[in-house]
Amino acid sequence: MTADLPADLADELSRLLGEGWRTDPSTLAAHAQDNSWRRELPAGVALPQSREDVQALVRACRRHGVALVARGAGTGTTGAAVPIKGSIVLSFARMNRILAVRPGDRCAVVEPGVLNGELQQALQPHGLFWAPDPSSAEICSIGGNLACNAGGPRAVKYGTSRDNVLGLMAVTGTGDLIQCGGAYTKDATGYDLTHLLVGSEGTLALIVEATLKLTPSPVAQAGLRVLYRDADAAAQAVSRVMAQPNVPTRLEFMDARSLDLLRLNGADVPEAGAMLLIEADGDHDTLPYLLQSLASAAEGDGMLALDVAMEGAAREKLWAARKALSPALRSVAPGKINEDVVVPVSRIPELVAGVQVLAREHALTIVTFGHAGNGNLHVNILYHPEDADESARAHAALPKVFALTLALEGTLSGEHGIGLAKREFMTQAFTPDTLSVMRSIKQALDPDGILNPGKVLPDVA
Repeated sequence: MTADLPADLADELSRLLGEGWRTDPSTLAAHAQDNSWRRELPAGVALPQSREDVQALVRACRRHGVALVARGAGTGTTGAAVPIKGSIVLSFARMNRILAVRPGDRCAVVEPGVLNGELQQALQPHGLFWAPDPSSAEICSIGGNLACNAGGPRAVKYGTSRDNVLGLMAVTGTGDLIQCGGAYTKDATGYDLTHLLVGSEGTLALIVEATLKLTPSPVAQAGLRVLYRDADAAAQAVSRVMAQPNVPTRLEFMDARSLDLLRLNGADVPEAGAMLLIEADGDHDTLPYLLQSLASAAEGDGMLALDVAMEGAAREKLWAARKALSPALRSVAPGKINEDVVVPVSRIPELVAGVQVLAREHALTIVTFGHAGNGNLHVNILYHPEDADESARAHAALPKVFALTLALEGTLSGEHGIGLAKREFMTQAFTPDTLSVMRSIKQALDPDGILNPGKVLPDVA
């Protein structure tokens, strides 16, 4: 008998999955945590190869009342893929086939274990791409992207995962296979289960196949680097940029502390109170016009300098600085609370100012940067875990970040999801009636509550 599992269930899964059923210590340890660093050893790890395997696995676990926690590549930051005691991790690592690329329909059909980076490489010869581009794009899975509605810098123009999926096949908590959507871009038929399942973090059903919306690769791209006197001036510029008719491909904000970190790590970034990185794409004829429109909007009170980076090395250098920022945070402090709050774009100035106030009140380093074009900023509270007082101040500041965000008509997460990290704050973000509807949906699709229990929804008071 495997620890924490009924012997007959362990035997059944061994017969069903063969080498795809693992209980050895190294495999259990490798599936015990995600990038949130929360950790719990599962009772076993299942690696199905087909949707039929997934159905049989769910039905077996349901009969025995054993929880199933779906896992992609484990790059999530909220604990959504962390098992609970006695649960089985269902890894989609072996369901990693690109089933079809259909250029004429601008879609691809994939299994959930396909990596985002692998898909992008497969699409390049067709002149297409899938829009979501999280920072972990090379190593994160499509299933994980769909589970937490991942986005990335391109989301400002092309949308998040939810905006770039056309259809799904998924296994519910009863083991039933449901199909919703398909290789078409208009659909007014029945309830929109496709977009309900995206972002549900494996709590409603297990996605076993996805039909993804693809976009033609741009002919030309160019960027702007704009420096500002302070964060408020940059935040005001974000509102101006998003108010004009030409939507940028990317619009990233970095505060003064972000720029300090980049310089400490060797990046060529001038002294400034804040910086915007703005990118446009299009054809060679329209791109100069788009850049001029964006540059005009970026200009205004507090702007210090504006540089244009066209195709090639200059543009790559521009974005290399942005990609270097997250790793550079560890040079300040080993502890990091990274939240991806969202507010209406017009309220970004208030969010940035409010976070600066919290940093002073709690005597903490808080670094703010992110996808300003969506109002989605990453608020990074940095601290030393071995310093009990600083650690307490950091965790005391977190609820105030969420309270500030909600007061500004915002929401708790733009792309990381809720998982374990933010579920206790859901009662502040939603009314009791709204949470009751969410629980009813969960009950309908997973009546025994075996799919990723204890995630997303708060406990009933």
